[in-house]
Amino acid sequence: MSAHKSAIRESDGVIFATPEYNWGTSGVLKNAIDWASRDREEGSLMGKPGTIIGAGGRSGTARAQMQLLETLGETSTVVMVKPGVLIAAFAPDTFDSEGNLISPDMRQLLDRQMEEFAQWIMRVGPRDFVPFACEIDVALAAR
Repeated sequence: MSAHKSAIRESDGVIFATPEYNWGTSGVLKNAIDWASRDREEGSLMGKPGTIIGAGGRSGTARAQMQLLETLGETSTVVMVKPGVLIAAFAPDTFDSEGNLISPDMRQLLDRQMEEFAQWIMRVGPRDFVPFACEIDVALAAR
C-alpha cells in the first residue's frame, strides 16, 4: 500500500478508470481509494486533480462513475467531471475480440478527455491539502 500512496503523491493527477458491476464501481477500486484516503501527506488525494473514465455495462459506467464522484468528494480530490468518457461494453464495433478499443469515435472521446485533463491539472492543482477531511477526523485529532 505504501507504493500505491507514493505513486499518488508523485503524480500530477489521478485517472480513475472503473468498470461497472451491479450498478456500482468495483470493490477493489473502492478499497484502494479507501486506503489511499488515509494518507494525509502533501500530494495525497486531498487537493489532487482527478478524473473518472469507464467502460462497461449497458450505461457505460454512468452509475459507477457517480458512486466514485461521491467517494472522491469525501477524499477532497478535485474531480474534473466534463467532458467525461462512458463507453458501453455491449455496443457493437467498440471493442475487438481481445478487448481493445477500436471505435474511432470512442478513441476521439478518450483523446479529448485526456487533453482536457492535462489542462485541468495545469488550472487547478494540486491544491493546498486539508489536514482533516471530515468532522470525524477533526474529532479524532483532538484526542
